[in-house]
Amino acid sequence: MIKHKYIWFVAVLACLFILAAHHYNQAQLHWILYVLIICVGITAWGSFDIRSNYFTKVWYRNKQLAEKKIALTFDDGPHPITHQILDLLRKYEMKATFFCIGKEIEKYPEILKRIHQEGHTVGNHTYTHSTKMGFLSARKINQEIRITNKLIAEKIHQKPQLFRPPFGVTNPNIAIATEDLKMKVIGWNVRSLDTVLSKEHDILGRVLPRIKPGAIILFHDTSERTLHVLEQLLPYMKTKEYQSVTVDQLLNLQPYES
Repeated sequence: MIKHKYIWFVAVLACLFILAAHHYNQAQLHWILYVLIICVGITAWGSFDIRSNYFTKVWYRNKQLAEKKIALTFDDGPHPITHQILDLLRKYEMKATFFCIGKEIEKYPEILKRIHQEGHTVGNHTYTHSTKMGFLSARKINQEIRITNKLIAEKIHQKPQLFRPPFGVTNPNIAIATEDLKMKVIGWNVRSLDTVLSKEHDILGRVLPRIKPGAIILFHDTSERTLHVLEQLLPYMKTKEYQSVTVDQLLNLQPYES
């Protein structure tokens, strides 16, 4: 794949050509516009597909793993529902990774502590989970991550090294911030769509066929719908002899600063 910096270079050239379009005939202008559309399309794809590794290195599965191990991950908590999810994970002897929002940590610090105490991994999911995350400066993103790292460290006495960007969006500013803070960006290769699909069997229907060794599955610990899906998923995994481990165990990464 062409590196993104070259795509940007070609895009800039295309824009310059368009500014001078009056020197070209219609056929040439159509060709220039076609190149520009391709450049913009590739960059948009790189921003919204977290598996693309377009702007920064993203860990989203373990392709080499042959054992029946996957990583269940939960975004947007902690939340009161998290307690029930933790109960289920304990019942079926599964471990998971929780990417937590700083503002939610401030509301539910005891839930965060329970996550850690029960052997699950805590990751950083920014402080505000802003819908404008894709438009924030590198300095602002850096601040969002640092504040949340500080909150997590205050509660569990460990500073996380794993980060999941809100909505799975990556861009140059997120790359700069995560590299500066030495955070590892964690994605997924199985998206449950549990915040989009209204029917539990539709969510389960997306996940079950995609359970393969080394998979990372995205859920959210913020709704009873997800809880009910897990009530069916976890016994299925037990039957098929699949084990959920933390993301760091699946990928052989350090979850916290040593």
